[in-house]
Amino acid sequence: MGLAKRIIPCLDVKDGETVKGVNFVGLRSAGDPVELGKAYSEQGADELVFLDITASFEGRKTFTEMVTRVAREINIPFTVGGGINELADVERMLHAGADKVSMNSAAIRHPELIEETAKRFGSQVCVCAIDARLDDDGWHCYLKGGRERTERGLFEWAREAQERGAGEILFTSMNHDGVKQGYANEALARLADDLNIPIIASGGAGAKEHFRDAFTLGHADAALAASVFHFGEIPIQELKQYLHNEGINVRL
Repeated sequence: MGLAKRIIPCLDVKDGETVKGVNFVGLRSAGDPVELGKAYSEQGADELVFLDITASFEGRKTFTEMVTRVAREINIPFTVGGGINELADVERMLHAGADKVSMNSAAIRHPELIEETAKRFGSQVCVCAIDARLDDDGWHCYLKGGRERTERGLFEWAREAQERGAGEILFTSMNHDGVKQGYANEALARLADDLNIPIIASGGAGAKEHFRDAFTLGHADAALAASVFHFGEIPIQELKQYLHNEGINVRL
């Protein structure tokens, strides 16, 4: 059966509350991140991801306090990201109770940060998040929450991140984010073929079938989603039972 596939709710945190948008814009509130995290832990989520989407200095302080509160309330692994720019940021998040850190813009700008993190804390701590969009000339990586295009291609950057010591790739398709039409399964499958570290699918979940397809067509190791969980559209236990019935190995 291989390793169990993971279901991961993602909480975008702004000024201490969970928010959700479409294609990275139009944010609306979805509740208290600590309470949501606790509820997801109790409902059978395998892991959680918390992203500080406004990682200014003040936001960072609020976020660090929230990470400490989350760590006290849940008993599943959780990853934090947003504003991870140097080794001291990684250390602060792990010290606050996080299990892993997710780095995106800083990793592209300073790829050595991946190596430093893996060397100091182990590859398992380092999740390289990639926000990419399928443009007319192929898949390109974007920075600053999807606002700034780079000349880095999705597949070559993912390979480099793995070579530098990233333990997982969290791939968000900006074309699919919040649209609820399914994940970018072709790109996921290519990443899965190219790499030998786990791939987390992100962007596009709207129905239980989309999770199934991410695992069967996209060969993803984990599927991350936000609004379908936050707004109660797909209960986690129901989703896992459905996947189990479809022959996918999940922890029930």
